[in-house]
Amino acid sequence: MNKLKFFGLGGQGIVTAATILSAAVSLYDGKYAITVPAYGHERRGAPVNTSIITDEKEVLLNSFVYEPDIVVVFDDKIIDKNVNIASGIHENSILVLNSDDPKVINRYKEYNFKEIYFVDGTQIALKNIGIGIPNGSMLGALAATGIVKIESIEKSIKDNFKGKAGDNNAKAAREAYGKTKKV
Repeated sequence: MNKLKFFGLGGQGIVTAATILSAAVSLYDGKYAITVPAYGHERRGAPVNTSIITDEKEVLLNSFVYEPDIVVVFDDKIIDKNVNIASGIHENSILVLNSDDPKVINRYKEYNFKEIYFVDGTQIALKNIGIGIPNGSMLGALAATGIVKIESIEKSIKDNFKGKAGDNNAKAAREAYGKTKKV
C-alpha cells in the first residue's frame, strides 16, 4: 500500500492531479487507487490537500492519509501558510517538490524526508501549456519516483484533458519526468 498526500493552493489542479493519478494507477498500471480530497475555503489561493491510496489489491480504506509515504508539494510557499506538509511522515517518507531553487530545497530538507525529488514544474507548465498550473508537470515528477509509470500518467492526462490540452499537459509531464532530480 502506498499512501500519498498532495499539497498546493486552490487553482493549481491538486484535486484534478489526484484524480488523474488514481485513473493512471487503476486503468493503466493494473493496480487499485482511491482519492479523498480535502477542500479548505474552496477559493483560488487557499491551501488544498488531497489524499490518495494505491495498492496491488483492492483498497478498502476510504479515509484521509495521516502517515504519507509520499508527499507532493505543488507550491513551495504552502509552508508559509501554516500548512505542515510533514505531519505524520515516517523515516521512509519521500517528498516531491515543485522547485529547483537551492534555497527552497534547503528549507524543505529541514523536514527530514528520506528522499527529496525536485523539479520546476510551474516553469515546465508555463512552457508547455501556457499557464502556471503544474498538475501535469508534478505528476511527471511523481512518476520519476517509480510509484507510477510515466506512460500511464500520459494516457490518463489525455483521457482527462482532450485534444491540445491533453497533448500539452502530457508533454509537460514527460518533460518534468526527464528533468526531475533527487537530493
